[in-house]
Formats: sequence, C-alpha cells, structure tokens
Amino acid sequence: MAAPEWPEVGLALAEGRRELVVRGPRPEGDELDPRLYGLAPLLQHLELSGVAGLRGLEGSGGLGRMRALRSLVLSGDGLRTLPPELGQLSELRLLDVSDNRLSALPASLGRLTQLSSLKASGNQLEALPSELANCSRLALLHLSDNLLPELPAALLASGLMLLSTLSAARNRIERLGDGISELRGLRTLDLSDNFLSEIPCELADCPKLKEINLKGNKFKDKRLEKMVNGCQTKSILDYLKAGGRGKGRGKTEGSEKNESKEKARKKAMKRDDADESDEEDLNKLVLRVLRFSESPCTVQVKVTPNVKDVRPYIVCCIIEGMQLRPGNALKRFLVAQTKLHDDICLKRTLATIATHDLQLVKGPLLYDARPSQSLKITPLGRKEVKALDLVRQLQMEADEQRKQKKRQNVSGLHKYLQLLNGKENFPCLVDAEDCVISFPPITNSEKTKIKKTTSQLFVEVTSSANLQACKEVMDSLIMRMAELNKFTVENQEQEIVSGDEAEEASEVTVVPDPAVDQTVTQAATSELIVKQVRVVDVDGNLKVVYPAKTDLNLNVDCVTIIR
Repeated sequence: MAAPEWPEVGLALAEGRRELVVRGPRPEGDELDPRLYGLAPLLQHLELSGVAGLRGLEGSGGLGRMRALRSLVLSGDGLRTLPPELGQLSELRLLDVSDNRLSALPASLGRLTQLSSLKASGNQLEALPSELANCSRLALLHLSDNLLPELPAALLASGLMLLSTLSAARNRIERLGDGISELRGLRTLDLSDNFLSEIPCELADCPKLKEINLKGNKFKDKRLEKMVNGCQTKSILDYLKAGGRGKGRGKTEGSEKNESKEKARKKAMKRDDADESDEEDLNKLVLRVLRFSESPCTVQVKVTPNVKDVRPYIVCCIIEGMQLRPGNALKRFLVAQTKLHDDICLKRTLATIATHDLQLVKGPLLYDARPSQSLKITPLGRKEVKALDLVRQLQMEADEQRKQKKRQNVSGLHKYLQLLNGKENFPCLVDAEDCVISFPPITNSEKTKIKKTTSQLFVEVTSSANLQACKEVMDSLIMRMAELNKFTVENQEQEIVSGDEAEEASEVTVVPDPAVDQTVTQAATSELIVKQVRVVDVDGNLKVVYPAKTDLNLNVDCVTIIR
C-alpha cells in the first residue's frame, strides 16, 4: 500500500516553510506522511492535532532529526506513548501533548533545557519522570485531568525558578509536599478537585504566589475550606503564615517581638538609604500603572463566544508617554515589535501583538470571529478587502517573492499565512462603527495605524494557547517600550535605521510629517503610563483586566513600578 501524502506537507515542502499545521483526521488513514521528515532542517513549528493514531510517529526515529523545532503540538491524536527521540530537540520551547492516552512521559524530556511550556493535560499519567526537574527554563506546566497521586518531590525540590503556572486539577493528589516553597517564581497554582486534606505551611513561602485554586478538596480545617471556596488567596496565605489549624505554623510571643524588632530595623535602614535610593532611581525605567477606577477609559473590549475555538484569549491596555516623534523612534519601536513576534511569540504561533493609535479607536470594541468570506478589513498600506481575498493575495505575493529572490523563505505578513490553515472563521477586533481594526495573527487596519504624532497607544495581545501567554508577552512588550523610550529621551539622536531593520519594519509604512519637530524637548520624560483595559463577556461579566496586581511584577532592578 502506497504511503499517504498529505497536501499540507506537499505544500510546505514546495515552499520551504518553517511551520506546518495539520488538523483533523486524514482520509488516507492514521499513518504518518513520511515526507514530513524532509522538512527537518528548517521546520520550527509543527502541529499535528486531531490526527487520530499517527502511526509512524512512535519509534520512527525521524522526529529526532527535527533539531530546529521550537514548538511541537501533538494534541488529541490518541497517542499512547511518545518517542524518546523528543529529547534530541534541543531548541524546543513549547511541547503540547494534551488530550491523548499517555500513561507516562519519556525521561528524555529532561534533556530539553530550553523548554518553557509543557502541556500534558487530558491524559492518563500516573507519574512524572524525575528528569523533568532538569528543565530549568520551564515556566508553564499543565497536568490537569490525569491520574497523578502526587507532585514528585524531585520536581519541587529542584527549585524551578522560572515556573510561574502549575495546573494539576482533577487528579488524585492526596498530599502537597513541603518542597512547594522551592518554586520561588510560582504565581498561579491550580490543584482543584483532588484529594487534599491539608495544605503545608510552606506554601506561604512562595513570594510571588497570587492565584490559588483549591476548590473541590475536602480539608480537615473547615475555616480554611471556607477561604478556599471563596477563592481568597491572600487570606489563605495569611492564615498559613499566622498558624492556621492543621499544618499551619504558629507564632509565639517571643517570635512576634523579634519580628517587630526586625521590621523596625529594616525601616531604619530604609530611611538611612533614602538618599542613595533616590540617586539610583534617576537611572531607572519608570512605569506608572493607573487602575480603571483612577482613569476611566471609554475603550472596553467585549468578547463573543465565537472566538472560543479560533483564538480565545486577549488582553489589552493603554500606553501613554511613548516618544515616537524624534528621529527613528517609531521605526525602532516597529522593529522591536517584529523581533518580539519572532522570539517570545514564537513567530506568532504563541501570541500576536497589535498596536493602535488610541485617538483613532472608536470604542467600545468587540472581539469576535467571523466567516472569512464576509469579513472585511483595510489592511496596513492596502485598500479594503475581504479577509479571504487578502489571504489569497498574500499567498500569490509570497509565490512571486520566492521566484524573484530565488529562495524559499518569505518576509513580512506572508510568513504567517499558515496559521490560518483549516479555519473557516477568522478572529477580528471590531470598533463601534463595525470596522475591523485588527485581524490577528495577520495584520492591523490602516484606520488605526500609529504615526509619529501618536501620543496614546491602544495595545492588544491575542493567543490561541492561553491567557498567561498574552500577559507575559504584554509584560515583555511594555518593558521593551520603556527601554526604547528611555533611549529616545536621553540620546536625542538622528540615526538612520539599517537596511535590514527597514525591511523588518516594512509592514507599516512610516511617512515623516514635516510639521513634526524631529528633536526631543527638554520637558520630555521617559516615564510610561499604563492604563487598565477591561475585557468582558457578552453579558458584561469581567473576564480579565490588564494590568492586574499580579501583572508587571518584573523582577528587574532597573525598573520602578508605581501603582
């Protein structure tokens, strides 16, 4: 019987693509297209979702040749085992093996030193390999809906310093080890619907922990159980610190006196060092966060249920104080945004950034998914067109680009087209006039394009992966904006952007305004103001607000956050 030939693989080979997305069952059966391994030298993103069985993947050895892979998605494929060759993918950042039938993960995962996200929810895992503790860059770990009786002590004791999200809901966990305190970067912990009866006091020693979900467990301490059911994270941590019944750590009279003395000593030291701190603060990046109540914003984003199966996650905020007038400040910002797309956004496969001139945004906004045949947008530098026609046009341009440059790689918007493969509805952000101002992950609208005269920016980050990815990308973007703004204000330079940078920034045409002063005035400041934007559902219920208290908690000495 002839080997199957998937059209997606054939197209990727012909065009030398770095990304391949295959979704849904194959009419040829569950056997893998062997031509897939021909993409090995270039392929950076591979998604095989809902391809039942995937015969040929397990034990084929071919996966180990894909050394350039940065993200690998094998979800909903009915896999029972994973090939040990996974450990050879030294560049892998994201591994998603959720919704399979896995009873174990290979020990070779411990060799993935660059791995930052591991999603293994919806399997039949009864244990985790101790070698997973070697993944020192791991930031997100999803283990919900499995059969785990515990979180391995080796994993906790390893002190995964970057692990910020740990989700192990709906397992069989009976005990949370004392080593949980070693996860110093942990921000979100979900152990709901397990068999926990008590919580170790060491949980309160996680300095960044902001969100805890322990619902569905039967605790011996009924007062603690009440706090848990009320999702009172701060109350839970304070209760553990103060010596809650069971595993809590009480405070003696002597320890309270010593604690008071220590606080007084620190306060005196802080006062003595005030002058030095003031001098250091002059060289810091300053971000001032304004809550929604402090600066009511007319821009609110409403999310429809249509985006659930397309691109469900979005966070937004408003940035004021960004200096875009001087010299090449605007081009530098656009180049930085492009580099973030290639790096932390994994070439937009993880998340996509979009920036708008707030003065041109007509709120409230609607985040929706609409049929590709009827969705219309005026893309940057183009005339109004249907989204489906735009994709076809970009594909033709990509083919022509390859012929002219005599190379398989393409630039600009063309390299993101495969992210829409298999989608009948496209995600979009629509303003109050029913005009599409954003079409992620492809482009923004000419209507809200930022210019040198832009003084307020409306920023959005969308993702099909998870909400935390949106927040982390937004954190990184704001940090980069603060650095660029400080550079612009301090240097007042007129440097010309290099040819490579100009090509990277070609998605947005920057037309200098002769009426704009090309120098920075003495009154210019590098401080950025970040204003909250609320995202709600169709009934007005809050889904997310950014930045919340748990956001922008940048552990960087050169940044001052004023809330």
